[in-house]
Amino acid sequence: MPSGTSTPVSPTATLSPPGSPKLKTQDVLQQAVQTVLVTASTAVEFIASRSSSSSSVFIYDVAEHIGFGTLTKEWSSSSEDVASVVSLQTRAGAGLSLVGRLSQGTSKDTANGAVLTAYTTPSGLGMMVQSLSYLPPSTPNGRLVIQVPAVTPVGESFALSPTLAPLTPALAILPENFAVLLSATPRETVAFAALSYKLTDAHVIHIFDHHGTARESGHTIMPGPPVQEPGLTVKAGLKQAGYEAFEYAGDRSASTIVVLLNGPLALAAKAFAARSAGLGVIVVKMLRPWDEDALRAFIPETAKQIHVFDDVPTETTQGSLYMDVFSSVLDPLSPGPSVKSHRIVPTSTQEFLDKPSTFASFLCGLVPTAVPVSIEVPNTKKVLFFSTPGAPLASVARSVEQTFVSFNSISARLLRDHDVCSKLGGLTVDRLVLSPKDENAAFLPASIILPIIPDSTGEASLVAVLDQNLLKSHEVVAHATAGSTVLLVTTWSAEELISSLPPSVLSLVHERNLRVCTINSLNLAEEVSGGDASGVLQEAVLQVAFLWFYLGQAARADAVHKLLHRAIGETVKGVPLQQIVRVAWNGLVEVDIPAPQKWSAEEAAKQKPLKHFTFNAISVETSEGETVVNGARLGSWHDAAKHIIFPSAFTPQDVQVLAEDEYAQNPGLRPEVPERTYLVTCTVNRRLTPLDYDRNVFHLEFDTRGTGLKYEIGEALGVHGWNDTDEVLDFCGWYGVDPNKLITIPVPNTDGARMHTRTVFQALQQQVDLFGKPGKAFYTELAEYATNKADQYSLRFVGSPEGSATFKKLSEKDTVTFADILKRYASARPGIEVLCELVGDIKPRHYSIASAQAVVGDQVDLLVVSVDWATPSGTPRYGQCTRYLASLKPGQKVTVSLRPSVMKLPPDNLQPIIMAGLGTGAAPFRAFLQYRAWLKSQDIPIGPTYYYFGSRHRSEEYLYGEELEAFIDDGVITKAGLAFSRDGPRKVYIQHKMQDDADTLAKALWEENGVFYLCGPTWPVPDVYEALVEALQRHTGQDVEQAGAFLEGLKEEERYVLEVY
Repeated sequence: MPSGTSTPVSPTATLSPPGSPKLKTQDVLQQAVQTVLVTASTAVEFIASRSSSSSSVFIYDVAEHIGFGTLTKEWSSSSEDVASVVSLQTRAGAGLSLVGRLSQGTSKDTANGAVLTAYTTPSGLGMMVQSLSYLPPSTPNGRLVIQVPAVTPVGESFALSPTLAPLTPALAILPENFAVLLSATPRETVAFAALSYKLTDAHVIHIFDHHGTARESGHTIMPGPPVQEPGLTVKAGLKQAGYEAFEYAGDRSASTIVVLLNGPLALAAKAFAARSAGLGVIVVKMLRPWDEDALRAFIPETAKQIHVFDDVPTETTQGSLYMDVFSSVLDPLSPGPSVKSHRIVPTSTQEFLDKPSTFASFLCGLVPTAVPVSIEVPNTKKVLFFSTPGAPLASVARSVEQTFVSFNSISARLLRDHDVCSKLGGLTVDRLVLSPKDENAAFLPASIILPIIPDSTGEASLVAVLDQNLLKSHEVVAHATAGSTVLLVTTWSAEELISSLPPSVLSLVHERNLRVCTINSLNLAEEVSGGDASGVLQEAVLQVAFLWFYLGQAARADAVHKLLHRAIGETVKGVPLQQIVRVAWNGLVEVDIPAPQKWSAEEAAKQKPLKHFTFNAISVETSEGETVVNGARLGSWHDAAKHIIFPSAFTPQDVQVLAEDEYAQNPGLRPEVPERTYLVTCTVNRRLTPLDYDRNVFHLEFDTRGTGLKYEIGEALGVHGWNDTDEVLDFCGWYGVDPNKLITIPVPNTDGARMHTRTVFQALQQQVDLFGKPGKAFYTELAEYATNKADQYSLRFVGSPEGSATFKKLSEKDTVTFADILKRYASARPGIEVLCELVGDIKPRHYSIASAQAVVGDQVDLLVVSVDWATPSGTPRYGQCTRYLASLKPGQKVTVSLRPSVMKLPPDNLQPIIMAGLGTGAAPFRAFLQYRAWLKSQDIPIGPTYYYFGSRHRSEEYLYGEELEAFIDDGVITKAGLAFSRDGPRKVYIQHKMQDDADTLAKALWEENGVFYLCGPTWPVPDVYEALVEALQRHTGQDVEQAGAFLEGLKEEERYVLEVY
């Protein structure tokens, strides 16, 4: 099919939604009953946070970081019907505050029954279990309910997992007065949450699958207000809700039984057992109190082997579930089935969930007669949506989901995950699973039905890419099954798309016979509205497109119009729906992708591999109503406080080992730079030029005692400068961000494994290069956040190859900064946490060290000139680091690092050295002269030393003049050539002084193995080179080419050294 042909695509399609919708407190229960868009996790928060359920809710940081607790905080600030909220940090003994609250309840607690609720994770619960042994017995007026969203970061990538491994070792010491309930499906989650508050004779721990099913929307959940039922036992409460302590699935005459805790893996095991003869599965829903009689009643008489799956942190850890099952079936008087332990570590849990076929093979290995079976759900359409958080089309998924939710015969389930490490600003994946509605069908999590794994063989019948740049950076097309469709929302033409696709994607399109379709929702929205490209209209365009895909061969304009009319009405922002349907259909373009060219092995090796998606973050809504993920994020002072109070928990392990060294690296001192950093103290900041002179050249001294800083002569000191305080505060005011808010930013080059936490002001002043020069990529990335179409087009143009001239003018003539661009295109305003990542960090500025450590000891000196200029419009500009250094006061701390330099003294102290420095280019030569003076004072012979220095005026810029005169008097300097270009009637430069000493310099280089150095600006390099060539010609009789070749040879020998800027 030729490129550019418009056509409806194959059957399938739809979108997916963000996290839980924001609901007003008083409407939550009603909407939870009436709609399927509320997730089970939201319902749990609603039930737990009611003042009729809890007197206080304690929200631990680990729970809020994985998206559980934020709604409770918002509700508590806007409604009287919500329990009071207390934020706590997770640490060893974290449960003691709960123990104290129940042991010494306030009058308010007593009046409300003193039912305390805590939100934490399996890791957090594992740390507080020991403290819970001090809890008083549960009573109607004093008890504890702990809601545990089962999400745990595992592995080097911090991928989120539903494993309970962190909790397993602590279960053995859990007090007997606790009931432990485990839910897996959304309905179970809501039912068990409600049951937690009906019980009065036990403290309750409720563990639910926040990793997957509890965050899915699309399920009918009807949470009723829980009412205490004194005397109600856990077992009776479960039965009242329609559940039992255990559930059996599979062959009733099975000889092989698998026992495991309720959760996503249990749901998969049940699905396999339902299709496999000889296998039975017992799912534990009530772990405490442990009911031996009930378990034995569920074990078939035909059982010969019982296999117990325990989530454990390591393979050497004994699981508590195995001990429970073994003690229950052990009967010394009558032999029973054998019990075998299987220790499931987090990596195995994730592999079983990501690859159901692997889990099926594992189970079949337990049943000799079984063969692997598929748990594929029939008649299911599986859709993936790849996008970026905060992008203009971020909410289109929910809009499309609502369309399908309105169909009584279709089940539409949606799950959103984030990856904050593999892409600047993050990456979002939405899973949408569409199937015929069947209340009796076996339940499987959407993450198992549609896994997202590296090197996928393809599971999705439609892959929608809402950010065109993801095609070039991430493995998104690989998730499309053979013969399916890839839909790209893009502004690219067909030719631009083809040229942008990596070779691996081109190959994949042909191998799997994929259909690639594009739609420009931005242009189409403008077309139907006459210029309004609002997100609402773009969403409507995409809703039409997805319905075309879903209906496939049956797609007709009237059918699409009829289906959409139920969801969005007859008009969208005044535009008739019928017109939107027509324009969207005509705007769908199928692109014929050509066969990829064959690559040589060398060319293939040069191709940059596409990145994989890793689920490592969950949506969190801030109090301002913005939805961010736990990469870069705004927060409260608690984020910083926990780093101070619990340093061992936030110090990387490798740094803790280094702490035993005499001079340990401070892990908080610019952790993003690969070089070792030091915190030195400014002791001297002295201006060397007169106050009325137009150039501020100044001398700095830093105390290095106690830092371990050791430097060689000629090395450069990297200064990590700060932005100007007033400019930062002015920007915060203009941008509308509170400078005292806490922000957490990933440390560059650590894949999100390490984070900075500091105030917005600190980040913008000390870390983010806000007043630096933006590169081309910044314009393109910022365009994605522009709400004004003129701003968006302008930014894209500057960032494109066609905009090179405009970019060059902005960068080199106007010298614009990141802040300038943000003010120029004011509609492009990403969240401050995103902006910090877009801009990047301040780079250290390097200055030649002007001292020799053998002479000055624990000290390092610099020679610096302030840099300032005016733009064509008259706006003053300042060098970021020289401005910072010029303002230093004695006693201030400065972060520095070292960088090797080509400016090294020759290995033989008797070798002649010729030094030529202009202005602050004198810095390394001061170190050279100090060292040679020190050698001379030790009666160590030194070779001839020639020093040429140039500046404008002797009276203003004879830098270190008194020291130089002393070196001359002491014989350290053999000959000094001082050139002050503006002092005489004729301008005199250092090359003129060198010409006067031509024979001496040529002899030093030609006969005495001398070394020549030049440091300073680039402009005198040709003249100095010419002066040396002429000197060599006169001394040796060589011609110009031969003398030039000799100097070039000196470069190879590191005897002709330039350090110019």
